[in-house]
Amino acid sequence: MQKKLFVGGISYNTTEDGLKEAFQAVGNVVSAQIIMDKMTGRSKGFGFVEMETEELAQKAIDTLNGTEIDGRKITVNESRPMKPRSDRGFGGRDRAPRF
Repeated sequence: MQKKLFVGGISYNTTEDGLKEAFQAVGNVVSAQIIMDKMTGRSKGFGFVEMETEELAQKAIDTLNGTEIDGRKITVNESRPMKPRSDRGFGGRDRAPRF
């Protein structure tokens, strides 16, 4: 069964291919994605890598957590589902705008 990993501390210079290549050294990578800021188009400094099996995912955590990619120390751990966010509207403010 495939297992998704969270990767934090990614350099702004790291590409998805570079991230995939780093994890490929541990085992077969299904996908690698770097999360981009919608406004600037720049990396947000984190992403996700999906490994082919749970065993390879654990090996990737054990092997790559705390190592450097493109001069930045990365954090690798098991991805958790995103918590639901309430839509507060008005740019996150709790009250309606004043006009």
